[in-house]
Amino acid sequence: MPRRRVTTDIPSLGVIDRAAAQVGRQIAHALRTAIAKGELKPGELLPSTRTLSTSLRVARGTVTEAFEQLQAEGYLDSRVGAGTRVAPMLAEQPRPARSSRSRKAETMPIDLPPRATKLAEVVGAFTPMPEVPFAIAVPAGAVAPDDHWRRLGNRVRASRAAAPASYGDPRGLMELRRAIADYVRKSRAVLCEPEQVVITAGTQQGLYLAGRVLLSRGDRVWAEDPAYPGMTAVLDDLDLVTTRVPVDEQGIDVDAGIAICADARAAFATPSHQYPLGMPISMIRRKALLAWAARQGAWIVEDDYDSELRYAGHPFPSMQGLDPQRVVYLGTLSKVLFPSLRLGYVVAPAPLIDAFAGARALLDRHSPTADQHVLAAYMQEGLFEAHIRRIRGVYAARRATLIAALTRHMPDGVTLQPSDQGMHLLLWLPDGADDVRLAQASLDAGIVVRAISPMYHQAPRAGLMLGFGGFAPQELEAAVLRLRHVMDTNGMQQAPRRKSRRAS
Repeated sequence: MPRRRVTTDIPSLGVIDRAAAQVGRQIAHALRTAIAKGELKPGELLPSTRTLSTSLRVARGTVTEAFEQLQAEGYLDSRVGAGTRVAPMLAEQPRPARSSRSRKAETMPIDLPPRATKLAEVVGAFTPMPEVPFAIAVPAGAVAPDDHWRRLGNRVRASRAAAPASYGDPRGLMELRRAIADYVRKSRAVLCEPEQVVITAGTQQGLYLAGRVLLSRGDRVWAEDPAYPGMTAVLDDLDLVTTRVPVDEQGIDVDAGIAICADARAAFATPSHQYPLGMPISMIRRKALLAWAARQGAWIVEDDYDSELRYAGHPFPSMQGLDPQRVVYLGTLSKVLFPSLRLGYVVAPAPLIDAFAGARALLDRHSPTADQHVLAAYMQEGLFEAHIRRIRGVYAARRATLIAALTRHMPDGVTLQPSDQGMHLLLWLPDGADDVRLAQASLDAGIVVRAISPMYHQAPRAGLMLGFGGFAPQELEAAVLRLRHVMDTNGMQQAPRRKSRRAS
């Protein structure tokens, strides 16, 4: 059995600055570094939180917070009576190399081109739903941008900078790129410089750009199963051959992907918060995915669509930080500000920056300059991070309200998918339930839920996505009762549950 470590045996802990802010994050980062460098071996016992806090002269709770975060990420394994150890499975995978319907016009019948037919089918998925519970991604009221945003908007639009006479850089406003690079380095462990950031019109455009830059017609790619319909529509539109890789409690099943299609050229994934199920990709799976990509010379497209909204611990670090040469990182501001802003970003490996900028220029030249100036100022003045902290608290309270109401009123056989982040909850329905029919019946009853089964390629399960971010607690309570009535009138009249069920 490995001997218990003493603090002085872990050199990476020597960089802790107790006078600086976020000491717990420093400790977590130092321990990740120690594991990566081999200072801590798989299965090795760590000092107790009491011993480590005494050695580092910090509060024991600070060390406990760091340990809990690393346990959630899969770096550490803690058992009552056995202490805390480095996760033994971390050594099993090799470290990767660094290295958008108007009313139909009455016309004469014509034969539509095949691509036009396919695109006409896509638009249904992007038709806005009513802004009523449980619509997804509807920030409103207490979580909408504050008076600071309006003040900055007025100031920027009164200046000449917001209305330049010439075109802007396809990459985006440098002040905004610099602010985003600083933010993702601190909050998401993304390794990048401002020059690697390309401003986009949201994640949807980022996905399209990634497909255009990285892949050619007929290339094989991986996508999760289930997956975001907007992403699979992009892959189909680009004439790629998509292999749907199943997802389990650890995220995308890399071994299954390799067995089905080992020679894919790229994998499109949601590592921090799988869409729509909600789990993160475990550290074991992250390392396996990166190792596969390194062996195959393949790319990983990381869609980090709402990573800021985690309610237990800190947001999970990005995959990009593990291999910045192999991962294209996509971020969006729609979830935390407002969808109509249409601003997101790509963090591209250095050799691909010009290619992404060129693809961006071909699509729509660049994003509106005035909005970029406003967002840059909002971030530079520290208002963006304050906004994130505020809405995280509001969303957490609304999420708790929804979970409690669902626990009281849903029939037996309806369960909650465990998840600790995001702006929606997932309800699994009993076998044989028709989630598409329930979604339509709910819409007829004045509430909006999203069916899960159409997001699967194989072995679909029936479930409903319920958004909570833009709705007050009393609205959520009333909407749960309405949803229960819809279920009762559509063949799900089981008795209400008695045992408490929670989403972790």
